[in-house]
Amino acid sequence: MLKVYLSGEIHTDWRDDIIKKCNKENLEIEFTSPTTNHELSDEIGVKILGKEDKKFWHDNKGAKINAIKTRLSIEKSDIVVVRFGEKYKQWNAAFDAGYAAALNKPLIIIHNEEHQHALKEVDAAALAITKNTDEVVNILKYSINGSL
Repeated sequence: MLKVYLSGEIHTDWRDDIIKKCNKENLEIEFTSPTTNHELSDEIGVKILGKEDKKFWHDNKGAKINAIKTRLSIEKSDIVVVRFGEKYKQWNAAFDAGYAAALNKPLIIIHNEEHQHALKEVDAAALAITKNTDEVVNILKYSINGSL
């Protein structure tokens, strides 16, 4: 079974769209992703390790605990898909793409044309740069079945 990590923006349903379309194609894929509950992701450090007076240390705790989950998921994956959304800058997604590239994981990037210049280094590390979830699903289908 192919293991695919879905990284990137959490404000749209793009992950659900890919999963639904892959299920419709009967593709044997196990999907993982970062925590997509924004509040839980932000608060996990202090929920587990206790409150902090300074926002820096509050965020630092959460980032490190989230990194444990993220790194394990990327390391276990066969392919990493990273989506950069239109509304927010996803610095964490760029970091995930770099980490996946350093591990020599096949990398599929999703972003609109407007972000091409800003993401040129990320795109250079990717094996495919896509515009939408349909293109991602077709790449996954081809990777598994060798056909469309």
